[in-house]
Amino acid sequence: MSATVTPTGGRMPALYLSHGAPPLADDELWPGQLAAWSAGLPRPTAILMISAHWEEAPLALGATETVPLVHDFWGFPEHYYRVRYAAPGAPELAERVRKTLRGAGTPVQDIPDRGLDHGAYVPLVEMYPGAEIPVLQVSMPTLDPRRLMEIGRKLAPLRDEGVLIVGSGFFTHNLAALRHAGSGPPAWSAEFDAWGREVLDGRDVDALLDFENKSPAGRLAHPRTEHFAPLFVTLGAAEDELDRQRSVIDGFWMGLAKRSVQFG
Repeated sequence: MSATVTPTGGRMPALYLSHGAPPLADDELWPGQLAAWSAGLPRPTAILMISAHWEEAPLALGATETVPLVHDFWGFPEHYYRVRYAAPGAPELAERVRKTLRGAGTPVQDIPDRGLDHGAYVPLVEMYPGAEIPVLQVSMPTLDPRRLMEIGRKLAPLRDEGVLIVGSGFFTHNLAALRHAGSGPPAWSAEFDAWGREVLDGRDVDALLDFENKSPAGRLAHPRTEHFAPLFVTLGAAEDELDRQRSVIDGFWMGLAKRSVQFG
């Protein structure tokens, strides 16, 4: 990362995206949607990823030199395990994150052999296939929405240095309930997605923070909340630009809402 490089417009957006599973690459529509999204963004100096698939406390920084991949899935065809994404590490960004968070009272640890899990590399393969932009993944030290939003607030200044902050989850995520679903998205997925679109459009952060109680079918859409949780880091990082949000991708994939949102 170079703090001297300023993206077009002076500030990077902050994103929440639904990342899909490894078979996303074979979908007829979704890879092109992700590619078109990244093509319309200013070019980042580095990417900071917060994925649903890494919970670690205190907050941990992943690999900063050679960045391996974590194939954290089972039972897929062999070719999904052969995917490579040799992005450069981001040691300068890691140092900025350490100083920023520790200076604000948030403990930080380093796990230098922890690579990019599929919540990070699966969308990045489609968005930045050249793997030329430095990437740093950090863990979620909690699933508490307010604490995650506060972490996002602390990371927000990195956007002015060209860093693309990406929360990567899935807008609805209940694989067990999907097994009993018929054709089309199940009602709980469609209802939660419609509610989420409405409260995002209305900038109702309080409702989002209490989504388990305020949303229809919230506990069915997210029986465990790790796939919605990255949204709160993004919200914190973009708190002063909530009036500049838009859903870039919507619709459903295998019954799950793939809503993905840009702030700024």
